[in-house]
Amino acid sequence: MKQVLLGVSASVALYKSCDLASKLTQAGLSVRCILTENAAKLVSPQLFEAVTGQPAHVSEWGTERRAAMDHIDLARWGEALIVAPATADWIARTSQGFANDLLSTVQLAMESYKPRLMCPAMNPTMLEAPAVQRNLKQLIQDGWQVVDPGKGHTACGETGQGRMAEPQEIADHVLAWFS
Repeated sequence: MKQVLLGVSASVALYKSCDLASKLTQAGLSVRCILTENAAKLVSPQLFEAVTGQPAHVSEWGTERRAAMDHIDLARWGEALIVAPATADWIARTSQGFANDLLSTVQLAMESYKPRLMCPAMNPTMLEAPAVQRNLKQLIQDGWQVVDPGKGHTACGETGQGRMAEPQEIADHVLAWFS
């Protein structure tokens, strides 16, 4: 069974991540989710545990701590990494190599030959911002694949490109890696 890490940053689009985790699990993949602390304020990690049957992680500090090197253990466990949704902040932090929480340290600890997929979700104007576009280009240069966000109505009430890709589109992309 192939093992996939699903990183979830704090965006309204994370409701789609629950569906994505479920679709990947139903397709026969073993999925472990890593939520940023802000994402865990929007939805309980237990929801991801329920749809995947695997532990969901938020931090390697405090009472949830299972080992001294959770980020290394998770990076070794995962055969691929998906970040969905990826906010403008998350994309910037990743493109600059920040390592100040569990998801960012896992990203850096993963071997570069493992497939990595970033799925942006944000306001259309933010997506078009030069800094965001520059950061996405840097991620691609660093070996990340990017699933372009869809067009349509966004949570902020605007219409344009910025909606996280649909879970089935992302799942199909991931399943193609393993076929």
